[in-house]
Amino acid sequence: MGSLFRSEEMTLCQLFLQSEAAYACVSELGELGLVQFRDLNPDVNAFQRKFVNEVRRCDEMERKLRYLEKEIKKDGIPMLDTGESPEAPQPREMIDLEATFEKLENELREVNQNAEALKRNFLELTELKHILRKTQVFFDEQEGGLNTTTESMTRALITDEVRTGHSMGPVQLGFVAGVISREKLPAFERMLWRACRGNVFLRQAMIETPLEDPSNGDQVYKSVFIIFFQGDQLKTRVKKICEGFRATLYPCPEAPADRREMAMGVMTRIEDLNTVLGQTQDHRHRVLVAAAKNLKNWFVKVRKIKAIYHTLNLFNLDVTQKCLIAECWVPVLDIETIQLALRRGTERSGSSVPPILNRMQTFENPPTYNRTNKFTKAFQALIDAYGVATYREMNPAPYTIITFPFLFAVMFGDLGHGAIMALFGLWMIRKEKGLAAQKTDNEIWNIFFGGRYIIFLMGVFSMYTGLIYNDIFSKSLNIFGSHWEVHYNKSTVLENKYLQLNPETSDYSGTPYPFGMDPIWQVAGANKIIFQNAYKMKISIIFGVIHMIFGVTMSYHNHTYFKNRLSLIFEFIPQLIFLLFLFFYMVLLMFIKWNRYAATNSPPYSASCAPSILITFIDMVLFNTPKPPPTGCEVYMFGGQHFFQVVFVLIALACIPVMLLGKPLQIMKQRKNPNVQPITGSDAEVGMSNGQPAGQGGAAHHEEEEMSEIFIHQGIHTIEYVLGSVSHTASYLRLWALSLAHAQLAEVLWNMVLSIGLKQQGWFGGVMLTIVFAFWAILTVGILVLMEGLSAFLHTLRLHWVEFQSKFYQGQGYAFQPFSFDAIIENGGASGSTENE
Repeated sequence: MGSLFRSEEMTLCQLFLQSEAAYACVSELGELGLVQFRDLNPDVNAFQRKFVNEVRRCDEMERKLRYLEKEIKKDGIPMLDTGESPEAPQPREMIDLEATFEKLENELREVNQNAEALKRNFLELTELKHILRKTQVFFDEQEGGLNTTTESMTRALITDEVRTGHSMGPVQLGFVAGVISREKLPAFERMLWRACRGNVFLRQAMIETPLEDPSNGDQVYKSVFIIFFQGDQLKTRVKKICEGFRATLYPCPEAPADRREMAMGVMTRIEDLNTVLGQTQDHRHRVLVAAAKNLKNWFVKVRKIKAIYHTLNLFNLDVTQKCLIAECWVPVLDIETIQLALRRGTERSGSSVPPILNRMQTFENPPTYNRTNKFTKAFQALIDAYGVATYREMNPAPYTIITFPFLFAVMFGDLGHGAIMALFGLWMIRKEKGLAAQKTDNEIWNIFFGGRYIIFLMGVFSMYTGLIYNDIFSKSLNIFGSHWEVHYNKSTVLENKYLQLNPETSDYSGTPYPFGMDPIWQVAGANKIIFQNAYKMKISIIFGVIHMIFGVTMSYHNHTYFKNRLSLIFEFIPQLIFLLFLFFYMVLLMFIKWNRYAATNSPPYSASCAPSILITFIDMVLFNTPKPPPTGCEVYMFGGQHFFQVVFVLIALACIPVMLLGKPLQIMKQRKNPNVQPITGSDAEVGMSNGQPAGQGGAAHHEEEEMSEIFIHQGIHTIEYVLGSVSHTASYLRLWALSLAHAQLAEVLWNMVLSIGLKQQGWFGGVMLTIVFAFWAILTVGILVLMEGLSAFLHTLRLHWVEFQSKFYQGQGYAFQPFSFDAIIENGGASGSTENE
């Protein structure tokens, strides 16, 4: 079978590369993305490997690029992203890249330091300008009334002279002026009052415009203050308090002429600084714009170089120190492509020694590699989330492409809701290139976008099942008319809240509706749910049994591919017989009941004579005799039913000891008498329970389990299958339950919300309908599409993981993680792959 239905065939290869050609060859393999290298130096410290210095150089270059990126984002400069991936540079180009990055970093740091120094000077001059303006009122002796204020301040501060009553002569008050952060001002004022015991006079005024902090660029609100005091002791104390609160003090002359002269000088210097700052910012902007054009490509180049040297650290050196030896997993179908890439790398490096790629024999299980495209990738991710497939076992993903959206649609069957979901998925598919280029970090959006094809198919299938149910926003479509002619008069329809359809009367034409359900059932409130319940419950069991039989059939392909005749005979055959003779027989009874019994038939095949399928199945398993039916009815649906049921149950029960003891007893027989021809043809198949694939050299090299462990394992497997067949069949009833819940929620939302707007009349009715429709649309999308859709999605996922895949899927493998530049760059520069032990 092709790789679509099972994983790629893998082989372990040994690769010999000339030292000077190793870099170019690994670069070509990274572009190809089909080789998973193994670490041949697991015990060697990362700092002791051969190319550790080159990796460190790449780390340093990445640091410089991240610094440039941070500065570019700070200035809001767009970075050019062409979407192209440049080739990995040659080792000699690393020196040029390092020199370029070093020059850019030094230049940018120097510009930033100069700009910060200039901004600091600008801040100081600006604060000084505000001080000279705000404190003018305290020093301008020409203003009226200021002398009185000064004299009162003097009297208040000279407390000793006031107490002694001596005459007051002219007193010279000292002062300091400065700027402090506005939020520190109340605490600053309290501290001055307490420390100086009220012997200082503080005046302050707010600076209306915020000032820029040169260290981090934040906008800070500050206030100007001036403190009057007397004596050197208070002066020292005031300055210490200002220093503690990180207030900046500035010189402020007393003479008005000196203040005016200083103000003029400050304004001149501010203008000069503005000019220099503008030139500095222009230069910084030019440097960053030039760097932004190449930054994405530089990141790609550096990450590729780093990934190559990280991969080369996984290799071994031969004794001559001239050849590098590597071991790698490669797909068998791609060996020629890999060899061509190695030749290209050798030619590009100029080496004359061709690389050697040898296939090796190994006892290890190869990694699992399933080729995917943008359509199948999401479905494969659903399977891998349960567990990566064991090497070369059947891959459920191709079948899940159909079964997953179909089972979802059985639970979500509504033409309107399905159309909303399908249109959303179609929009993401049509815009996928632009949406993928945005590369957002929103996890919820990434999940939706990654599953866009799943969402689209779920919507399309839901539209189909919505047509089958004839359900669109809880209403029906009258496409083909109706096959009922209900003879109700007007008063009957208006006066009765619930109407009932009776197929026994002549109201029913006797011919089925061409496609889906007849729209007349929408108005049959009395027996609509009864009719739909019986229909949906039975189709849920039918789909479930067919799905499980298909899962058991898949195990046949696993056993035949691995030539495991022991499991084929003692597991697959009894499992299939058990499922067919009990549960598939129950499905056949449903079709027989639908075909034979009708409301218009006369006994013994009238609707009143139809036996219950569930009761019939229980009586069959327990060997009970059915209760006598009403007069004129027959006990069984067809002749010989009792005989067939007894035979089916006995055969199904006989399969249980075969599943339980057949395989362990055969293994015991082979171990006691090795000369007996084994039923499996080789010892390899006996070890399949340990996940050893045949034909890979490792299947025959398994450790024999103890017989007690084999019996216990087989007993658990048998009990799980027998009991699981019952519980798994019942589990598919969630298809009926969620379908019923979805239809009832849609009907409740229509009757309790939208119908309110539809019942209004006149202009008020139009306004009311607009408001109610918006509310109804929000609830429909939020509850019925998103929440109900997520619920149905999770239930569908469970049906596939547990009920379907448990029949054949082990999921005990490990994923193939090739050395790929695309994956490394997409993951943000993670280093190359290593062996998944």
